[in-house]
Amino acid sequence: MKAVSGSMGGIVEASCLQPIDVIKTRLQLDRTGTYKGIAHCGSTVCKTEGVRALWKGLTPFATHLTLKYALRMGSNALFQSAFKDSDTGAISHRGRIMSGFGAGVLEALVIVTPFEARFSLFPEVSAHLALESKNVYIYWKQHCLSFEIQGPVHCARMIIREEGILGLWAGAAPTVMRNGTNQAAMFTAKNAFDVILWKKHEGDGKVLQPWQSMVSGFLAGTAGPICTGPFDVVKTRLMAQSRSGGDIKYNGMIHAIRTIYAEEGLRDPPGQAIMWAVADQVTGLYERRHLHGAPI
Repeated sequence: MKAVSGSMGGIVEASCLQPIDVIKTRLQLDRTGTYKGIAHCGSTVCKTEGVRALWKGLTPFATHLTLKYALRMGSNALFQSAFKDSDTGAISHRGRIMSGFGAGVLEALVIVTPFEARFSLFPEVSAHLALESKNVYIYWKQHCLSFEIQGPVHCARMIIREEGILGLWAGAAPTVMRNGTNQAAMFTAKNAFDVILWKKHEGDGKVLQPWQSMVSGFLAGTAGPICTGPFDVVKTRLMAQSRSGGDIKYNGMIHAIRTIYAEEGLRDPPGQAIMWAVADQVTGLYERRHLHGAPI
């Protein structure tokens, strides 16, 4: 059930955030000063291409989030069941942290490393693919190859051809540690905020209001990134610009943090707020109906 609720949350999150990603990508690719800012970019896209253009690339984005959240939520629930006390059914704080960490490790190995980390190392993107296929990056800029990527499947094939199947998991170790830490912090924080703010305990059949889940999800969504996210992003950007041989955009760590925040803002907390708002509703209704026998 957790996997289903997570996948549904992913669909809603993708639908809500895709316009933001499209606008962000257009601004990043704008080298001629066509757009004067976020609002101007959005209005220009709507006027010239129609409102639907803001949702270009939604299908691969939604599919990606659906699979990722289904795996994250489902594996976390599975790990929690293994850590629960056989007599009381309660789970310790240590067990909750370990469950979240395990879910993050599994997510990193199955989805994040092969499908995110390798394809998003460099900030230079193919304009067409970025707008149509959720920011698929040009792989040849990393390896000085003579071809451009035609999509994520083609990109995976080229990496395997050049580096072997294990090439898809290059850099897995730091990604595993980052994701494990992120999810351990996020799941633990979400449960803590539910208890502290709303007196909601896992499995009690109580269904939080969507806005309550969004508050808890937003706060929990900041826990992991605060620990590891900013430095991971900055490290990746600085490494990418040093290898690309192009113009130097970031003059150091502090400048990179300020620039990335100004240009891209914060995305993880709002996304987690949306996902949890949906997931909690689905999970809560299921618990009331099938575990507690209460009418929906």
